[in-house]
Amino acid sequence: MSSESNKRMLLSIGFFFISIVVAVLLYIAGAITDWVLMVPLVFLLNGLWFFALGAVRMGKPVKYERSPFGTVAIGLIAVAVGAAWFVFSINWLYSLIVILLVIAALAIAAALQRK
Repeated sequence: MSSESNKRMLLSIGFFFISIVVAVLLYIAGAITDWVLMVPLVFLLNGLWFFALGAVRMGKPVKYERSPFGTVAIGLIAVAVGAAWFVFSINWLYSLIVILLVIAALAIAAALQRK
């Protein structure tokens, strides 16, 4: 692994802990009513981080690492899981809609991706 890859991994671990802290603080402040909803919030925040990490990787792609498109796809899936889990408490159909929209967006993006 390259030094750049190790730095990104350490940065991702740090962001994961920051997202846990944000979720706990929102629970303490009363913005999240049920403690179980902290987990989808962590998924959502880390998905957003993977979006940012994918944008950073587009600038300097590494030959044998995951592609920037793959990193953004993982971020989109994490955001979808977090959002679907969060809206499941409202109505399960909203969760299904979120998951189907993400699958459709990934399929379209993969089909339009240029090599």
